[in-house]
Amino acid sequence: MNKHIFTFACITTLFLSIISCQTTTKDSSKKSVDKKVDSLLSIMTLEEKIGQMNQYSGFYDVTGPAPSAGDAANKYKHLEQGLVGSMLNIKSVKEVRAFQKIAVEKTRLGIPLLFGFDVVHGFKTLTPIPLAESASWDLEAIKKSAENAAIEASAAGINWTFAPMVDISRDARWGRVMEGAGEDTYLGSLIAKARVEGFQGEDLSANNTIAACAKHFAGYGFGIAAKEYNTVDMSLTMLHNVVLPPFKAAKDAGVKTFMTAFNDFNGIPATGNVYLQRDILKKDWDFKGFVISDWGSIEEMRTHGYAKDMKDASRLAVLAGCDMDMESYAYVKNLADLVKEGLVDESLINDAAGRILKVKFELGLFDNPYKYCNEAREKEIIGNNKLHDASLDIAKKSIVLLKNNNQLLPLKKGGLNIAVIGDLADDKSSPLGSWRLAADDNTAVSVIEGLQAYPDNKITYASGPKLFEDSPNFVNEIKINTTDKSGFSEAVNAAKNKDVVIMVLGEHGFQSGEARSRTNLDLPSFQEELLEAVYKVNKNIVLVMMNGRPLAINWANDHIPSIVEAWQLGTESGNAIAQVLYGDYNPSGKLTMSFPQNVGQIPIYYNYKNTGRPQAKGPDQVFWAHYSDVSNAPLYPFGYGLSYTTFTYENIKLSSESFNKEGSLKVSFTLKNTGNYAGREVVQMYIRDMVGSTTRPIKELKGFELVNLKPGESKEVSFTIDTKTIQFYTANNKWEAEPGDFKVFIGGSSVTSLEADFSYVD
Repeated sequence: MNKHIFTFACITTLFLSIISCQTTTKDSSKKSVDKKVDSLLSIMTLEEKIGQMNQYSGFYDVTGPAPSAGDAANKYKHLEQGLVGSMLNIKSVKEVRAFQKIAVEKTRLGIPLLFGFDVVHGFKTLTPIPLAESASWDLEAIKKSAENAAIEASAAGINWTFAPMVDISRDARWGRVMEGAGEDTYLGSLIAKARVEGFQGEDLSANNTIAACAKHFAGYGFGIAAKEYNTVDMSLTMLHNVVLPPFKAAKDAGVKTFMTAFNDFNGIPATGNVYLQRDILKKDWDFKGFVISDWGSIEEMRTHGYAKDMKDASRLAVLAGCDMDMESYAYVKNLADLVKEGLVDESLINDAAGRILKVKFELGLFDNPYKYCNEAREKEIIGNNKLHDASLDIAKKSIVLLKNNNQLLPLKKGGLNIAVIGDLADDKSSPLGSWRLAADDNTAVSVIEGLQAYPDNKITYASGPKLFEDSPNFVNEIKINTTDKSGFSEAVNAAKNKDVVIMVLGEHGFQSGEARSRTNLDLPSFQEELLEAVYKVNKNIVLVMMNGRPLAINWANDHIPSIVEAWQLGTESGNAIAQVLYGDYNPSGKLTMSFPQNVGQIPIYYNYKNTGRPQAKGPDQVFWAHYSDVSNAPLYPFGYGLSYTTFTYENIKLSSESFNKEGSLKVSFTLKNTGNYAGREVVQMYIRDMVGSTTRPIKELKGFELVNLKPGESKEVSFTIDTKTIQFYTANNKWEAEPGDFKVFIGGSSVTSLEADFSYVD
């Protein structure tokens, strides 16, 4: 009998022995999977169980000969011995099938591999970066975006994504803000849920859904000085009230995996942190999936000064609850010895391997290890028109109109002489953004191309100085052009005597993302100087911002009449931007991170706490919490975004002035479209707890609704407030609602226009 036939026979016999436990009910199905996992664990060696806890990145060309020397040869040997449970960075059906074939047909038990990939905002067809998508506030569109990403990635053989990143961050210097949902915990939690549900769908065993991963657990967005991989130092109040809720929302949505963070927390690296992984995640939250380290983070505990060597790091990580090692070689080299020496109980290995096997069963990989390996499906789905149409839809919804004096926008569709200026305007790679590992360079629709879809205006393009000295890529440091001003005067001359100038400025897509922290949030290179020079010859400027984080654009805000925050919108960038500029789509996006006046204000966020001296007590008083050179206010606040129409908020009413723990109250108001265009408004509700057992923020987002209105149309909008709305992690170290007085605020941003008072009576 061939070895792979024996393998399948072995597993089939295993399944037949437990077939009686299989039923159609959901609970029984879970028990059935658990029994299958236990039965499989019972015939696995210690080394094979540890092998399930080992993940390698793609290490050789599977279409060529097997490696015979070096690190790749060792990995190949482990793969054939059943000592690899998962692989990452393999991105085609051909490669996935080849590696899966080794695991299924050459190892003793034929246990299939998981194939992970960073499907962060699409696979080959890219949607807006996650921070941009969050600005849509459209949970259904965000869910659909993740669903489409799963469809495309699964067609390429992928069955697991290292997304969503649900880290809350208030510091735009951190490059990875582009990968999250911004500064707010409430919105971030809802987006985490939407993305998990989009990736995983209603049936994880379907061949068009993939397992999701909530990362980075926990506190990664609060690295000191926003430096990548840095130390995090925060209170338990901050941890529980701000950082953890999006992770809990992901868990409650059924996310199958968590990823640990690179940072330490309370002096202990997250990958070796018992409090985070064992106590909170696996005990308090009863998480049944598995935890994977981030790349090399087990090994890095030595560099942190927390583990004395790799063996010690392996012990600390597995004791803390980290189930899978991503590219440290730690578990596969050390865990068996640690068990045999009595330093790690084998029950921990069984638990970790069992969690991993359970996800494989739930994905249906034991029923068909090659279920994601369909070349015909890959060819049909990758990059198809439906994916492009969906990418365009969410891209338009993600654009935020920051300023529009004198109604310069929308542009007329004919008879205009327009200058388009900026190196980024003709760029087809930068709009793809960071985390685009499967996408091809130069596949985004550029702004120039998008504008050319409106042929009745005359377009003159001038790039101005190049933004970078050379073509940037994901690995190398970005080299900003600070010496060559070639093209500067040509761009200024091109702006003269034009009806409108569209200036496309910002960051390259690879200036944000992992390891792309910045200390300066101004426009890089000569862009600010170019903007000011063009303004001197033509003041009718539409500034289109393409960036992965909030930038400090004070001068532009003071002088430029129209400013559009277009982020990095993915494959359909240019089309989305053009359709908004010409009014075929009325912008409705709202910021999910505050924009600072300058970098000295950072971290800046709307839901800050009062100090003991929040205001001056007199006109000449200086002893209060403020800056001496700039106001405390952001340039653009959280929740802010304009439309081509206008909305008014009126007539706030409460159904009651108080409620108790069995009850609730309703706050209602009238929203009216007072402009000339149909539009969508993101209506926002904030609440302030006036006195708490710990100090409370001046306001917190607690509800929002997307409302579409025609010109002149009005609608009564209402929100319900109950104990869940006002609860927080109190001084009693638990989530609860405390009795007292509250304020509710209603408006189109965190700077609200309506307010009312109510009380909660226990």
